[in-house]
Amino acid sequence: MAWVERRERTSTNGKRTVTYRVRWRETDGRARAKTFRRKVEADRFAAMVSADIVRGHYIDPDAGKVRFDDYAEQWLAAQTFEEGTVEMVKLRFRLHVMPHLGSRNLADIQPSTIQGWLRTLTGLSGNYQKVMYANVSSVFTAAVDDGLIPKNPCKAPSVRRPKSDPSKLKPWTHEQAMAVRDHLPDQFKLVVDLGIGLGLRQGEIFGLSLDDIDLNTGEIEIKRQVNLLGSNRQLFGLPKGRKIRTVPLPDRVLELINDHVTRYPPRSVTLPWDKSDGPERSFDLILYSRESRALNRNYFNPKIWRPALRAAGLEAKRENGCHALRHFYASTLLDAGESILALSEYLGHADPGFTLRTYTHLMPSSTERTKAAIDAMLSVPSAPH
Repeated sequence: MAWVERRERTSTNGKRTVTYRVRWRETDGRARAKTFRRKVEADRFAAMVSADIVRGHYIDPDAGKVRFDDYAEQWLAAQTFEEGTVEMVKLRFRLHVMPHLGSRNLADIQPSTIQGWLRTLTGLSGNYQKVMYANVSSVFTAAVDDGLIPKNPCKAPSVRRPKSDPSKLKPWTHEQAMAVRDHLPDQFKLVVDLGIGLGLRQGEIFGLSLDDIDLNTGEIEIKRQVNLLGSNRQLFGLPKGRKIRTVPLPDRVLELINDHVTRYPPRSVTLPWDKSDGPERSFDLILYSRESRALNRNYFNPKIWRPALRAAGLEAKRENGCHALRHFYASTLLDAGESILALSEYLGHADPGFTLRTYTHLMPSSTERTKAAIDAMLSVPSAPH
């Protein structure tokens, strides 16, 4: 328990000073003290410390005297993120977090501080703000778990959390997808075929090999992607979420792959695996650059993809990136009656709920099926009594 002592001192010039010292013992028996100039502040602090000790929630008041930037660096070093994700988090923190929170001690960052920081993010997309907020909140959650601070200021009711952008994705039409394909160089038309025919991410398209195809089952195993790090460093790695998956291989897509590799035979490409200093591994890639290297999105997107978009009459913006091909694939399967669970597996989503939230507005209406089912049921004559 904590108690308050009144202390009175008289200086050499006769001026009297009164202070109030709170004394308590920590759970390990170590004696602690903190001085206040006002008795009401001392009483409040003593009551708080006493209550925390009784409830088992006591935290050393000095534990939070750690700079946010120092602790965030420790937190990030302890994560199991992929190397590319670590670089992205570091970039977000450097540009948008550290200028406002970096030099402050953890204990000094209050909910009002977090709300003030969030106001500086105005102008950035809601989704980007949500990602940064989640990163910062994770740092504070770790600090709570480490016993440095009692609460996560990001989770206070007064903090208005960023919201996702309200826009719903609008899939391309078949004519738009084919127009983009028509305006791509011949050796890259297969990018569209693999995107709309298999629902692959761009990095998975760039990392695909003929060895991934199983002709006996009519399936293709998606087990690698080409990742891009800073300074245009490339490496092979597992698909997003480190989740290998199997996708049905339609006959027409197989025909398009066979036609492509007949004219552009696969090339062996060697890159580090999983980390920039990881062991090198080689794969015979179906798609590759003029220099027989893995395709680099920093070159492919501005030099090859966007000119094709503009030529096809589409705006060269983020929504029309290669990811639009996955949306086309998803909308096609849903329109054909495929289940959300199956679509989630084919797309490689970790949670079918995410697939449902993303594509629910594209699902065919069940209104007519519902009315027909009830009409049929009510039309059945009742059995005689």
